[in-house]
Amino acid sequence: MLGKKWIVAAALGSLLTAGHALAADKKVIAVSIPAADHGWTAGVVYHAQTAAKEINAAFPDVNVIVKTSPSASEQVSAIEDLSASSKIDALVILPYSSEELTEPVKAIKDKGTFVTVVDRGLTDPTIQSLYVAGDNIAVGKNTAKYMIDKLGGKGDVVVLRGIPTVIDDERIKGFQDAIKDTGIKVLDIQYAHWNSDEAFKLMQDYLAKYPHIDAVWANDDDMLLGVLEAVKESGRKDIKLALGGNGMKDIVKKVIDGDAMTPVETPYPPSMIKTAIYMTVANLVGQAPVRGTVKLDAPLITQANAKEYYFPDSPF
Repeated sequence: MLGKKWIVAAALGSLLTAGHALAADKKVIAVSIPAADHGWTAGVVYHAQTAAKEINAAFPDVNVIVKTSPSASEQVSAIEDLSASSKIDALVILPYSSEELTEPVKAIKDKGTFVTVVDRGLTDPTIQSLYVAGDNIAVGKNTAKYMIDKLGGKGDVVVLRGIPTVIDDERIKGFQDAIKDTGIKVLDIQYAHWNSDEAFKLMQDYLAKYPHIDAVWANDDDMLLGVLEAVKESGRKDIKLALGGNGMKDIVKKVIDGDAMTPVETPYPPSMIKTAIYMTVANLVGQAPVRGTVKLDAPLITQANAKEYYFPDSPF
């Protein structure tokens, strides 16, 4: 596995070296991402816009254009408009929907465009020149391993799922595989759709239904906020751990502060879009010919390393 910080540093270093060697023709990199409809995508927009600003300021012969779309159909229209209005040397896309975006992206790839896909892969992986994503199985597995250790290998837990997607399935698989053959018992597991309000209501139901709960895993930090509020209002003292995932700054701050109930976090950083943009630009200037898949690991964020993952200016 390649660490996110190393990849960004290497790609940016290559860009700086190549800064004065770019061809006279301006290279155009279109970045197409979902609009900020929840915390994680707000972080994606923030990091994409930051990368574009940095690269455009440093390299006058590179133009990074960021477009956000509130739906799959509007994202299709956005990339088609970009492709029609100017020559795109590269497309960096986090698809709103894998199925709906596959054919439109293929049409752009067929024109000779370098295509970098982030997070949600296309249904035809051959379209992707480069694929950058986090490790969702590791998010679930590493969270479970910490929980097993802290609970002494046994305990009653409840789990909150996101929405029915491959991402959610992989996180749950990682968690369930890790607790197999241990004394950890999952009392209940239901969807809360990566939504704080739904998670609050679901956690209230769990608290009413189960008189003893040792730990909670909400596989996304937006849900974890709702869980923590429900536990706080209940006054229950039996819950030893409430863990999430994704690296939301509010949760990372809890880790930094040594919060007893949420002492660790697992990253699935929206800043992966920035990594993808840097690597794409480096490919275009001939300094980092990277193809294939780059998967970012999900090591535990602890009090010892949490400041590396804390972005106070980010919306997420």
